[in-house]
Amino acid sequence: MKTYTVLIIDDHPIIAEAYKFALNKLSLDSKELDFSVEMLTNCDDVLDYIKTQKTADLIFLDMKLPPSLDGKFLSGEDLGIELREKLPEARIIVSTTYNDNYRVNNILKSINPEGFLVKNDITPKDLMAAIKTILDDTPYYSQTVLKLLRTHVNHDFFLDKIDRQLLYELSLGTKMVDLPKILPLSLSGVERRKRQIKEIFDIQKEPDRVLVAMAKEKGFI
Repeated sequence: MKTYTVLIIDDHPIIAEAYKFALNKLSLDSKELDFSVEMLTNCDDVLDYIKTQKTADLIFLDMKLPPSLDGKFLSGEDLGIELREKLPEARIIVSTTYNDNYRVNNILKSINPEGFLVKNDITPKDLMAAIKTILDDTPYYSQTVLKLLRTHVNHDFFLDKIDRQLLYELSLGTKMVDLPKILPLSLSGVERRKRQIKEIFDIQKEPDRVLVAMAKEKGFI
């Protein structure tokens, strides 16, 4: 019997328990699989885990996590990038409530997860199928993700960590003149980044509050 170390990173108890139930059911049904499960709910606890344990075979990662206490990790996406770097052998299954093409493609580019689930798609049967598929080293995307990929409109955009930090600070009401103290950019660099993001969202002539609202709608902040 093979035992897999599993991290469940989600601050919604019902979702976390659904993952745990699926793992237990798989273990009972197969009699060849066993899972050692660690359940974590925030960025800081996960970062502590990485430092102390330094191992995981399978990771369930919610994209909508609150920022870390030091503000360096703003969401599950930032955490996923760190997990990919620090635990390169782990298979990562990301989950989100967002079903926007921009958001899905950004996550695929930044984390390149082995599994991608939209929470509204999740059923116990599909979840067990996802786990088995990914443990067999085959990627698994839920139906909404597959549909978005099939209808994908070609565009070459990517919001990196600095872009997302910029959006986050704007959502907090941070003034433009203060952003160079927070971001590794000059004031002109901040302005250029903001213009580029507005071009991506096709709102070039709109004020910053519209940019913040759209970034929230698409799940970037």
